[in-house]
Amino acid sequence: MDAEEIWLTETLYDDVRMSIKVDRVLFDSQTEHQHLVVAESERFGRMFTLDGVTQLTMADEFVYHEMLAHVPILAHGAARDIGIVGGGDGGLVEEVLKHSTVERVTIAELDAGVIDFARTHLGDLSRGAFDDPRVEIVLGDGADFVATTDRHFDVIVVDSTDPIGPGAALFTSEFYANCKRVLQPGGVLVTQNGVPFFQPEELQSTMRIFNGLFADATCYLGVVPTYVGGFMAFGWGTDDGGLRTVPQTTLQERFDAARLDTRYYTPELHKASFALPRFIGDIVDGARREPV
Repeated sequence: MDAEEIWLTETLYDDVRMSIKVDRVLFDSQTEHQHLVVAESERFGRMFTLDGVTQLTMADEFVYHEMLAHVPILAHGAARDIGIVGGGDGGLVEEVLKHSTVERVTIAELDAGVIDFARTHLGDLSRGAFDDPRVEIVLGDGADFVATTDRHFDVIVVDSTDPIGPGAALFTSEFYANCKRVLQPGGVLVTQNGVPFFQPEELQSTMRIFNGLFADATCYLGVVPTYVGGFMAFGWGTDDGGLRTVPQTTLQERFDAARLDTRYYTPELHKASFALPRFIGDIVDGARREPV
């Protein structure tokens, strides 16, 4: 290997590694809570890691953020008040704000340093979304926010890191119960639940808790190339079982009305994303049989 080459190596798993060659490191800093790195890659463009774990790359972030935002908002059909737990890089709120029907977005972000660096180093991702008048930023622990706020939301999206370090509190039964407490009737909770091929316990734990909280608990899927292991799972919890079965024609009408310009999401894919491969379906079904 050329002595001048720089490689960023994914450290999420003990026995699996993926490295990406980068041209240069633009930002490397330890905040009060996390180690942030931003680098440039020829293949993936600007990329962002937290504590050695890849959070996003500009080449494929659209998959993750479009699926987190548009699936619950278009399924709901009348979502005006959106809560985001995490999401300090700005990619999710930028997608959410594409819906003109959304009147208010509250971002509960633990680390002010993440938002500060995102404004500076990931401006092409957030595209000024943090400064939109519909956006309110609440700095502090997201778990504390949903436990204490008197606000209620049509959609809550948990755009968290993995359940290690600061992110662990966002995968507990107490946190999910508090999320449900602040959902409007008929609202939906969507969560980042990792890659089931390598992290089946993460999805199973969330599904077990969701089954004790919601009338309709499952997950849907997307494929993000830089997340090692194939399909990524997004947890889905709501008491309105009709949200998951909205006809494709209705989704298409809502999509057209919103005039969304997407690169991954389509109404057809929306419906198909809830069709689970057997090995993932077995995880979800197994959680339904477990005591909470």
